[in-house]
Order: sequence, then structure tokens, then C-alpha cells
Amino acid sequence: MKQPVENQTKIILGSIADGVFTVDSDWKITSFNRAAEKITGIKKDEAIGRYCWEVFRASICEQRCSLRKTMETGHPIVNQPIFIVNSIGDRIPISISTAILYDTKGKRIGGVETFRDLSVIEELRKELAERHSFLDIISKNREMQRLFGILEQISESDTTVLLEGESGTGKELFAKAIHSLSHREKGPLVTVNCGSLPDTLLESELFGYKAGAFTDAKKDKPGRIALAENGTLFLDEIGDISQLLQVRLLRVLQDKVYEPLGGTKSEKANVRIVTATNKNLESLVKKGLFREDLFYRINVVKLVLPPLRKRKEDIPLLTEHLIQKFNNLRGKEIEGVTPEAMTILMSHDFPGNIRELENIIEYAAVVCNNSLIRTRNLPENLLRASGSKIQMVYEEIGDKAFSMESMERDFIYEILRKNNWNRTAAAAQMSIHPTTLWRKIKRLNLEIPKQDGRSRKK
Repeated sequence: MKQPVENQTKIILGSIADGVFTVDSDWKITSFNRAAEKITGIKKDEAIGRYCWEVFRASICEQRCSLRKTMETGHPIVNQPIFIVNSIGDRIPISISTAILYDTKGKRIGGVETFRDLSVIEELRKELAERHSFLDIISKNREMQRLFGILEQISESDTTVLLEGESGTGKELFAKAIHSLSHREKGPLVTVNCGSLPDTLLESELFGYKAGAFTDAKKDKPGRIALAENGTLFLDEIGDISQLLQVRLLRVLQDKVYEPLGGTKSEKANVRIVTATNKNLESLVKKGLFREDLFYRINVVKLVLPPLRKRKEDIPLLTEHLIQKFNNLRGKEIEGVTPEAMTILMSHDFPGNIRELENIIEYAAVVCNNSLIRTRNLPENLLRASGSKIQMVYEEIGDKAFSMESMERDFIYEILRKNNWNRTAAAAQMSIHPTTLWRKIKRLNLEIPKQDGRSRKK
């Protein structure tokens, strides 16, 4: 009877879509099904008898072998996402599950691993990510998507654009997008940070100078306006320039001409000007700190970039993008963040916006020695700054004691509180339907004030 049972087992293993292989106690492959051949590109006869790491060359083979962990601890692993390298050198995303093999007498004789090809899912994920990205700007936020549409509409013109937003909201990325979409894309994009240079130096940087204009001017030097010829000049922190420079810049915008320092004749300026500020220019105009005529010249098209705290649905997308960035820079293979760590990120208000998130993920990527970024990998100042119930739990009992339900309860509670207990607004921030939020509130037995969102502001 033994032979027919073995044949039935082979038939079953050969017919399933998941790859399956087994190893003996010496880690040599003893069976290799048809799906495993298809996923890896390696024939069964080539695989059997070889060490499993020679066949799979997976991202975890050297130090974090899941099957070895199961063999040592006795605990199976289910659906762990990793990458393997197939026979032609391509990286294939798979999920693996592991278990121990015993003989009929209960003696351990090896291990079994099943793996599922996630290539199609990965392609769909990439396609979805592309829908949420626009020339390196990543967002699924409704307001950001509206701004993407405006960028496309103004791409063919030379219209002056004003970008307003807090520091770290991605104004420079928007300036690059405006340049890349325009007919000037083959020309240079020249950036000047007006807030980082003193007045005299900024003037010479912008307009250039002629030999002899001042003591150290030994020869002519072109300014940034000249360097941006046929391209785009991006003036960051435009609100910081002096009244004198505002007059000179107004002439460039009005007449498309300028004079280098020490020059006697005007030069033509064939540039498109994009400006950015983290200040409210209208209030500066009212206070007499910014010229009204210049304001109207640069305020032809104004795009106001929302801060990260108003587009929290983008935090997971941005986090994934930044992890991939630092994986490439530092040769790491971090796959994501734990739910606990993501809960803390989602509860933070990010006064430094995307730049602050980037710094947090860079720090976490440096100190993380696992496949997932955990709460202990986040900067201490982030953990201290969190005044939420989530953080108080973390300080008392540590991240190992978190339960998914308690984290979900705390997260939803915080979102509701920050939205004045308005369920519709809270659901919009979490990118879920209000009915879904209502069901979660019921399931988690959340106690919230009576003004829970059903009452409307009058």
C-alpha cells in the first residue's frame, strides 16, 4: 500500500499551483513539485540532492532562513513575503510557509516549504502605485490629485507659477514637474534659495556681474537667470527677498530683461519663472513687506500644497517609497513596517512634513536589522512627541504586548478626536466609507461623545 500512497502524494503535489519542496536533516532537497519548477525555472532533476539555498538564492537564505527557524523552534511560518532569484537571474516576489516533516513514528526527518508566486500581485501593486504617482510626486489625496490635473493644464504655457506650502511639503518636486511637463524640458532647471543668501550675494547670483563691478570681479560671471536661458528659474522662499531686489525682479517679469552688476546694457531673459514660499504673501503685501505689483506678477497661477497632516492617507505610500529608496542606497532589504510602527507614524502630525518623514525612515533604515521596521527602530524624539494613548501603552509595556485590536481602537479613537468626533470627516481621512467606520466603532466597542458625527454643524 505504501507505493500507491506515495504516487497519490506526487500527483497531488504536481497538480497544485503553489511550489512545494522538502529537505532532509542535511538541508538537501528531497522533492520538488511542478509548480516549483515553473516558478524557479529549475528542473526537478537539477534541484533534488542540492542544498536549498543553492537553488533558491533567496533574500533570507544566508541569515534569516525561515525553514531553519521553524526547524529550530518548532513553530511554522505562514505567508512570509520574500524574494528569490530564478534561473535567469530575475528577482521573483513570493510568499512562503514552512513546517516540520515527521515520519510515521513521529521522528523528525526534515522540513517542507510551500511558496506562492506573487509576481502578478506585485505588478498590480506597482500599477496602483503608478496611479498614485505623478512625476516622482506620490499621493492618492484628493486635493493633490486635483493639483496634478492643474499641472498638466499649465504645462504648455510660460505662465508664472507660485507654490505655497509649509517647509517640507514638496514644493521643489512640483517645480521639477512643472519644468518636465513644459516645452522647456530640454532646457535647464536652475534653483535659487532666496532665503539662504544675503542680499548682496543673492543679487550677484541672480543677475551675474561684469568684470570690474567690484574689487574681486576679475572676469564676467553669468547669473542664474542667464544660466536658466531657455529653461526654468525656480526661486524658492521668494518671500525673503528685499524690497530692492523685488524691484529688479519685477522688471524681469514685466519686460523680460535685466542688467548684470556693473553692466551698461540690458540682457534678455528667456526663462520661465516658478516661485515658492512657506509664507502668506498676501499678508506680507498688507504689511508693506512685499510689493503688491510683484505679488500679482508671480501669482498668476497659485498652487497651495497641503501639509502631510492633512493627507495622512499618503503616509503608507510615502513610507513604502522611502523604504525602497533607502534599500537601494544602503543595500538593505527592508520589506516594510510593522502595524505598531505604522500606527505611531499615522498618529504623528509631522510639523516637518514629508522631509520629516524622510528623516524618520532614513534613521529607521539605518538601525533596523530585520525585514520590518519596528517601533524600537523609530527615533526616540518621535516616540516622546507622541502624546496619544498608543504611545502611553508603548512606554508602559513595550511593543511586544501590542494587540492589533487595541492598536486599531486607539488609532480610530485618535482620528475621531482630531476630527471633532465627526465620523464622515474621520472616514475621509482614513480613506474608508463612513459605514465601514461605523461598523468598526461597533465591533471595537468604542465609547465616543454624543456629538459623534451624526450631528451637523449649523
